[in-house]
Amino acid sequence: MEYSYGTKMTSGSLMFSKPLFENPDILFRTGGYQHHGEYPWSGYRTIDRGLLADIQFPSRLGSHTLSCEGVWRELGCMNRTTAFAVREQAGHSLKYALKHVFARDHRDNNILPNKGTLFTCTQELAGVDDKVLGFVKHNMEFQAFKQLPLSTVFQLSLGGGIMKPLQSGTEVSIQDHFFLGGPLTLRGFNINAVGPSSDGNALGANAYWLGGLHLYTPLPFRIGKGGFDDHFRTHMFVNAGSLGNVNFDSNMKEDLQRLAETYRLSYGLGIVVRIGGLARLELNYCVPAQVRQGDSSNVGLQFGIGVTFS
Repeated sequence: MEYSYGTKMTSGSLMFSKPLFENPDILFRTGGYQHHGEYPWSGYRTIDRGLLADIQFPSRLGSHTLSCEGVWRELGCMNRTTAFAVREQAGHSLKYALKHVFARDHRDNNILPNKGTLFTCTQELAGVDDKVLGFVKHNMEFQAFKQLPLSTVFQLSLGGGIMKPLQSGTEVSIQDHFFLGGPLTLRGFNINAVGPSSDGNALGANAYWLGGLHLYTPLPFRIGKGGFDDHFRTHMFVNAGSLGNVNFDSNMKEDLQRLAETYRLSYGLGIVVRIGGLARLELNYCVPAQVRQGDSSNVGLQFGIGVTFS
C-alpha cells in the first residue's frame, strides 16, 4: 500500500505482488490506484481510477515489464481561463491499454553516474471509449556516460517518441500527448511549455525528439576524493529538441522535416547535487538560444529536482 500527498499531485495504490515459478526475478503484480493531478501549464486537472496487472522478468538483453491497465479518467478545467482547446476535452473517459517497457541500465549510479549506458523503450497500444479513440505510442531514451581525466564526466542523451491514432483523422486526448521542456530535460524552457499552445495553455503533440551534451567536473574547491563534495558537480550543457504534430494521412514527410528544422536550443552552466540515492537537484543558469513562437522560455537561473533527467 502506498499513499503520497502534494500540492499538485496526490495518489494512492493498493498492490499485491508474488514471485512466479519460485523465481524472485519474475514478479507478478496486480492492484488498483487513484491519482489526482493538476497540470497548470495546460490548465486542467485529472482524477484517474484504475486497475493494473503486470509481470516483470529479466532477459539477456535487459529487463521487461508487460502490463495491462484499465482507467476511468476524469478531466476538468482548473479555472475560467483554460483554453477552449483544452476545455472541449473535459469530461469522463475509459482507457484500456497494453504496454511493454524494456530497460537496459548499465550506469554505475542512477542519479549522478560516472560511466555506463541506459536504454529504455516503451510501446503502448491503447483503446478508449467512443469519445476519445485509441492510439499506438512509442517512446525511447538513451544515455551514455564516459569518465575522462581529472574526474570529468561526459554525457550524451538522446530521446524521442511518436504516436498514431488507431483511426485516421482523429485526435488523441491531451492526457496522452508528449510534452517537452523543464529544468531536467530541455533546460532553459519552463515545464512542458514547448510546442503547440492555445491561450497560454500547452497542448502537447504526437511527436518529439530531444538531445543533450553535458560535461560534469568536480567543484573547484574540492576537499578530497570520498568527501561530502563528491555529491556536488559543476555542470555545463547544451540541449536541443522539438515537439510537434505529424499528420499520418498526408504531408507526413513534410511534418517530420519541420519537426527536425524547428528545433529549440539552449545552453548553460550550473551545479548538480546528488541527494543520497533518492533524487537529483540542479541549479543552472540557462540561455535559450533558439525559441519558437508559443514557447515559454526561462532566461537565467532555473531550479529542478527529480529522479529522471535527460
